[in-house]
Amino acid sequence: MGGTCLNVGCIPSKALIHAANDFYKLRLFATQSLMGISASAPGIDQAKTRAWIASVVDGLSKGVAGLLKKAGVRCIRGEARFRDGKTVFVKSAEGEGRIRTEAIVVATGSEPVDLPSIPFGGDVLSSTEALSLREIPGRLAVVGAGYIGLEIGTAYAKLGTEVTIVEAADRILPQYDAALVAPIQRRLDRLGVRVMTSVKAQSWSNRSLLAGRASERPTLISTDKVLVAVGRRPHTKSLDLATLRLAMNGPFVRVDDRCRTSMRGIFAIGDVTGEPMLAHRAMAQGEMVADTVAGQPAIWDKIAVPAVCFTDPEIVAVGQGPEQVKAAGIDAVVAEFPFRANGRALASERDDGFVRVLARKDDGVLLGLQAVGESVSELSAAFGSALEMGARLEDVAATVHAHPTRSEAFHEACLKALGRPLHT
Repeated sequence: MGGTCLNVGCIPSKALIHAANDFYKLRLFATQSLMGISASAPGIDQAKTRAWIASVVDGLSKGVAGLLKKAGVRCIRGEARFRDGKTVFVKSAEGEGRIRTEAIVVATGSEPVDLPSIPFGGDVLSSTEALSLREIPGRLAVVGAGYIGLEIGTAYAKLGTEVTIVEAADRILPQYDAALVAPIQRRLDRLGVRVMTSVKAQSWSNRSLLAGRASERPTLISTDKVLVAVGRRPHTKSLDLATLRLAMNGPFVRVDDRCRTSMRGIFAIGDVTGEPMLAHRAMAQGEMVADTVAGQPAIWDKIAVPAVCFTDPEIVAVGQGPEQVKAAGIDAVVAEFPFRANGRALASERDDGFVRVLARKDDGVLLGLQAVGESVSELSAAFGSALEMGARLEDVAATVHAHPTRSEAFHEACLKALGRPLHT
């Protein structure tokens, strides 16, 4: 129970990142006495780490099962396929059964995309296998410098793996603007991660990944494992959706502002409905659909869905970025406040990054909020709340922010946008 995020996605990956961060700090303390702290001969037992990660996942999964039981939900484990818009056949260990119903919600999530020239199997891993390796690889090549590839690649680099990242685009994290990505690139350099951009992976054999630019001779990258992280696609093949002839947006199920598909009584939520493929979006859609099925008024009218990249440092983005505002022709004010002027950041020896605010010039209404830095994912709630509530620069500037916290950078960025900065 719990889907991709809980079982083979965001929860185990964050647990791995946490373990890698702690081990990396011990490795640093063993070579240099930072803050007066020293350590000797740090080690890691991968079997125990895997068991700890599994215990976190198992506890949460059992919690979901308990909630379903408490709510009186009947759970059937098996593979489902459509017979028609009111009938689903389920093949389970006990055989095949039929379920007749008035409403159906398709929430089957997504799966990793493979490369025809580098198919999954053996030492070629998807994110699922990369999160449960029995041994820490000596060398790892990551194909794809999106958030999944960078999160997992960075974690293994901190665990001592020699990591090489291959990205077909001209820079890492191409979905984010260059200013947000720059601190992450610098951190990768310090971690010794080799990054190859504008390079396409071509083939894999004999512990060698062949990759290169179109106009140049390919390079052989020696590696023990290859993580292919080039994206995800909706997991719908086993459902036999063609039976229903639902309207589609490419590979995704088309839905309206109530997550209704083109067939009455059938809803779809989460990754099967397209971007952004985020667990919290699916959860919010699920609540809305439950209200709709129960006859309550509900509609998807969210201003923005927070997106977080759990790299080192982290990125959080809500609403519009500079490029989107410019493309829309909006007269906007943009201001950034650096963490190097933030007391909490300086006290933790991680002052890289900044908070950025974008607001309309005429009335100061916030249009977008972004940040890059250590633990900035925790700012996502404040950012999301501000946009959903239609906050203005003055609203945030007039709010007392606790000191010393990283959240003060949000306050300071708004003051700067208003033309009255305190600490810059």
